Amino acid sequence: MSDECSARTCVVMPVYNEALSLLGVLDAVRAVFDGWIVVVDDGSTDGTGLLLERRPDVWLVRHTHNRGYGASLRSGFEVALELGAETVITMDCDGQHEPRHISEFCTDLALGGADIVSGSRYLPDSGAAGVPPAGRRALNERITATVNALTGWGLTDAFCGFKAYRADALRRIATDEPGYAMPLELWARAWESGLRVREMPVERIYNDHDRSFGHDLDDPERRYAYYTAVWERAVGESPQRCDPDPGGR
Repeated sequence: MSDECSARTCVVMPVYNEALSLLGVLDAVRAVFDGWIVVVDDGSTDGTGLLLERRPDVWLVRHTHNRGYGASLRSGFEVALELGAETVITMDCDGQHEPRHISEFCTDLALGGADIVSGSRYLPDSGAAGVPPAGRRALNERITATVNALTGWGLTDAFCGFKAYRADALRRIATDEPGYAMPLELWARAWESGLRVREMPVERIYNDHDRSFGHDLDDPERRYAYYTAVWERAVGESPQRCDPDPGGR
């Protein structure tokens, strides 16, 4: 683990029905990281919770019912900040994020001058394994372009869940979107707060083409409409919406 990943670094992992991949991912994280790991079990029904109860090396947060990806991240952030974390790294538990990048996120956050370092699967140095489900990248590109049109950040991947945050930055971001569109609300809040954002390349790993977004969101156009609605609501609530030069922040 790099020197930048201090004892005040916390990895937050939202999980929902990840019994097949959970232990392997946690072991891989522990092989490179010896700090706090907060796992939020979002009402799993496949035995994920029982497996987590046998892991004394993680802080377990349990939702009694499925509340959503955004709600899980918020629960994890709250615990990380209560523990005293200065750096918070989020990653998924489905095997799509390489734990070896944890130290790289810490270094980039410490030395790169950003408040949020977001993984990108679409930078020139991003590796790839597997083929993304049809339409997944196209939808990401549409939403990412919308975010960039307002913020001027030049993001390439608005939805990667592999990120590093300064704790002070998290304290300045208040989100309430419970579902998969929470990252869009987060980007809106980061923009209005004047946070510094940069990207870091991570692999595109697709190993589960049967994964469902639920609630009719498997249809790309419905998912796009949902994402757009959350973004427009978040931006519309921002006092910076009328800033004549948002890209100059």
